[in-house]
Amino acid sequence: MAAPPLQPVPPPAAVNGDGFRLGFIGAGNLAESIARGVAASGVLPASAIRTAPHRRPERGAAFASIGACLLDTNAQVVDDSDVIVISVKPQIVKQVLLELKPLLSDEKLLVSIAAGIKMKDLQDWSGQRRIIRVMPNTPSAVGQAASVMCLGEMATQKDENRVQSLFSAIGKVWTAEEKYFDAVTGLSGSGPAYVFLAIEAMADGGVAAGLPRDLALGLASQTVLGAATMVSETGKHPGQLKDQVTSPAGTTIAGVQELEKGAFRGTLISAVVAAAKRCRELS
Repeated sequence: MAAPPLQPVPPPAAVNGDGFRLGFIGAGNLAESIARGVAASGVLPASAIRTAPHRRPERGAAFASIGACLLDTNAQVVDDSDVIVISVKPQIVKQVLLELKPLLSDEKLLVSIAAGIKMKDLQDWSGQRRIIRVMPNTPSAVGQAASVMCLGEMATQKDENRVQSLFSAIGKVWTAEEKYFDAVTGLSGSGPAYVFLAIEAMADGGVAAGLPRDLALGLASQTVLGAATMVSETGKHPGQLKDQVTSPAGTTIAGVQELEKGAFRGTLISAVVAAAKRCRELS
């Protein structure tokens, strides 16, 4: 019998009484999305969030608009935070962690959202064992992220609960072993681009069939959103939901037949596998 599908980790009981302070090393768009979600959801008050100035002044302004605390240096962020999110570009993670290493202690939880940076490297560069690695994706900007986390050897249940709460504020969270992270990158990390292409192509098809561009794009995007919501909320297999739409000799099965001629499913499978392979090569 096939194993039941892995379900997202439900957010733990509210931790806003936990009183921890959340620091971001790096104030980019993804860090801002997390900070906004955390503050808006009430997981933490905005005053418990801190970061340091960014090379682009507008990034600091974005955090200030949330009500977060802007400190002068990354060292101050580390000193004044209980949970520290490493949200810099992957190519400078090593440099940043080596600089912060003397400031880190066992009392600090390190959370990395840097794509492709392995747990072993995070441990070696930071000198820490209390680490959680998280792979979110770009729909975090609209509160619909798909995030996967894995725990370092010294991460505690309390650490796991805190991180679940943080990332549940911007979407859904799963827990998996790190060995799956390249495949996670190929599917949910790169997957939004595949869906954007599908929406664009569906809208183009609508235009080709005679629809105005704005109506075609609106219908395509809402159709994808609605279909995804049905899969997520009904618990039904997507093949079962597809069969419910495809009546005998009807319009939908005619369209599905064309997709099969074009190897639609096989192409998507190959895209995920290719992206996962590339992730392994880069890391």
